[in-house]
Amino acid sequence: MASHPKSVFLVGPGFVGLPIIGLLLAANYQVTTMVRNKDQAAALEKKGVKTLHGTLDDHDLLTAQAAQHAITINTASSDHVPSTLAINAGLRQRVAKSLPTILIHTSGTGVLVDNAKGAYKTDRVYRDDNPAEIDALPDTAFHRDVDLEIVKAAKEFGDKAKLAIILPPTIHGFNPENKRLSMAVPKMMRFALKHGFTGHIGAGANIWNTVHVNDLARAYSLLLSDLTSPSPSLNVLENPYFFTEDGYIYSWKEVAERIGNVLFRLGKIESPGPRVLSEEHYADLLGPITEMALGSNSICRAVRLRKLGWVPREKGIWKSFEEDEVEYLISSYEAEGK
Repeated sequence: MASHPKSVFLVGPGFVGLPIIGLLLAANYQVTTMVRNKDQAAALEKKGVKTLHGTLDDHDLLTAQAAQHAITINTASSDHVPSTLAINAGLRQRVAKSLPTILIHTSGTGVLVDNAKGAYKTDRVYRDDNPAEIDALPDTAFHRDVDLEIVKAAKEFGDKAKLAIILPPTIHGFNPENKRLSMAVPKMMRFALKHGFTGHIGAGANIWNTVHVNDLARAYSLLLSDLTSPSPSLNVLENPYFFTEDGYIYSWKEVAERIGNVLFRLGKIESPGPRVLSEEHYADLLGPITEMALGSNSICRAVRLRKLGWVPREKGIWKSFEEDEVEYLISSYEAEGK
């Protein structure tokens, strides 16, 4: 097993994982990751990343790599229990040999959602310095089945490992180098280009937080620095949860209006006004989770990382959207001929 203290196995070199890899390389970490195609492998290897061909269903590979690296960061999926169990099995091997063991797993504030269906905005704010609130969430909450496997493993390993869970809200931002985007807002943009209008669930009054992907990557880097410190200030055994929000709160009606105004100004739709979405539209958005994802409330406060010195400094969601994302979203949609 590799015992180099700065060896990282990163699962999921995508929208979130790629900027994290950049920060890890800049800090002289040795990074290994899994990829599914040769072009991505070549681009990463050119930067000094070791690549392996594999997917989340390659459980033996995940276990072996988690066992061989002092640090595992999972940004691949918040809802894939088998891969989580495979990673935990690798961590367990390290713990059995008393090797340094760190995991940072990516969940999401989808775990906090209510059943608003767009009808109202919440006054409920979850804070990550109150783990009891998060632990009290139902086991059936979105992402919670995976989070519970991390929590269970943390209790099993005790102080022989450090397991943390980062829960981002809506992520925005665009990197022209890797052309990766988030999901919800770009999905609504593509929906509007296809159907000629934007929309929201119910009244669209429900609200969410945001974070720029580069600010999110710095949160991982800062957390990792603390977890690898000889005297860490954070106790992840008592509280594994870390929110990451930039202070801005938006409603989904605002999302629809912003997208509608931009597309109308560019001559891509005939009217900027949003409509109330019906179930027949969900297939072109987020499928069966559309109502939950776009019609719910999810508000958090990132207390712990701010105390550690994390300060969001990137563009806000709408400045990023208009300056960095719109042109690519339109051009890529039109290039597909849809």
